[in-house]
Amino acid sequence: MSTDRAENSAPSERFAEGMKTRRSVLGDAHVDRAEANKTPFDQPFQEMITEGAWGTVWSRPNWTKRERSMVTIALLAALGHHDEVAMHIRATANTGATQDDIREALMHVAIYAGVPAANHAFKIAKATCAEMDAGPETQKPAGEQK
Repeated sequence: MSTDRAENSAPSERFAEGMKTRRSVLGDAHVDRAEANKTPFDQPFQEMITEGAWGTVWSRPNWTKRERSMVTIALLAALGHHDEVAMHIRATANTGATQDDIREALMHVAIYAGVPAANHAFKIAKATCAEMDAGPETQKPAGEQK
């Protein structure tokens, strides 16, 4: 028995707000790819992250998207979530975080989470920023989970 939202109810206000925020941060192309790749198996997960991450945390008024972007990059780098680091660095084109901001976030990672984590994140950041600077035709698609 399936319990997905499509069968049971309309999207919640939090889901709608989350989808709006998700699109503003990650871009329509990324979200459209993620939605197109969604299956009945991962649909509940996609709904949960849209409501929780994007509709609750990223939609709060206390921090700007730039501030959330820097914190997110630092946390993902510290935890070794490399694909997500690249995706959120690409998202800085929409959040207003600069390459200087990314560097400072990763400097914090080095001190508080370890040099190896920061070293690898710097490698990812350099490659991702170079792709972004070169233009959209050279950019790799962002990960499909968020």
